[in-house]
Amino acid sequence: PEKGMIPPRRFIPIAERTGLINPIGNWVLKEACRQNKDWQVNSHKFIIISVNISVLQFEREDFVSTVEKVLMETGLEPQYLALEITEGIAMKNIEESIDKLKSLKKIGIRIYIDDFGTGFSSLSYLSKFPIDCLKIDRSFIQNLEYSHEARAIVSMIVSMGKSLGIENIAEGIETEEQLGIIKKESCPKAQGYLF
Repeated sequence: PEKGMIPPRRFIPIAERTGLINPIGNWVLKEACRQNKDWQVNSHKFIIISVNISVLQFEREDFVSTVEKVLMETGLEPQYLALEITEGIAMKNIEESIDKLKSLKKIGIRIYIDDFGTGFSSLSYLSKFPIDCLKIDRSFIQNLEYSHEARAIVSMIVSMGKSLGIENIAEGIETEEQLGIIKKESCPKAQGYLF
């Protein structure tokens, strides 16, 4: 009440430092699944809803079983849920990450790598992760109109994704010009304030 709206970039780091990100993250996961199921039942809209997962959530031993429990409680079929993790999360403990991601994929959940291109992932591991989508980080998109390097990186990510059979989404589209460039680069999906 005293501070007004507090954006995620301010409260999420605090929630992570204090450990509150786990109950918050679990609530968000359950609410997203519940809402998606509600849309299916009441509006006959069958969409994939994606939920960002924090490093602390992902590291929990019971993470996969927690996701299964949420799906059971809400009645949402797993193919309508995508979990978004960053490169940093995936690369923190590679073998454990691969095992967890494979378990989630076995359930039928989609896996997205968020903010792709900003981490330090080894490209040799990219083919080992069972991922469905690379979300191209907004920092590259913001500079598309002015930076040859940003455009080259976006083009490379889109091409790499296609070669590996991985979908691409451009994050942070704010202008028609950015959208036009993304279309020219054959990136099939985009998100951002423009929409």
